Amino acid sequence: METELRRRESIVSSARLAELYECSALLRRTRIRAEEIVDEARTLLVEAERQGDPGRILALSAQLDEARAAYCKVLNAYVIICRRINDERRAILQALSGAA
Repeated sequence: METELRRRESIVSSARLAELYECSALLRRTRIRAEEIVDEARTLLVEAERQGDPGRILALSAQLDEARAAYCKVLNAYVIICRRINDERRAILQALSGAA
């Protein structure tokens, strides 16, 4: 009975871990794209500053701030998912070592 319960817990944990890896992959792609957007916004701002266009500088500066804030949110979510993956992996390993 106990080994059957451990086997089921292991299956559930493995499924959770697989889902977390999928989320991690999605967040990794999103993080990379967010970095690209920040870089593009920075490039546009530098260009506007070179051209001396105050209205465009103001608008692009605000957009760069928004891009950075969005990037921070994605990065924080990515870090949280990575920690959760490590916790889940550790729990699986502990369960397996307890079953041995």
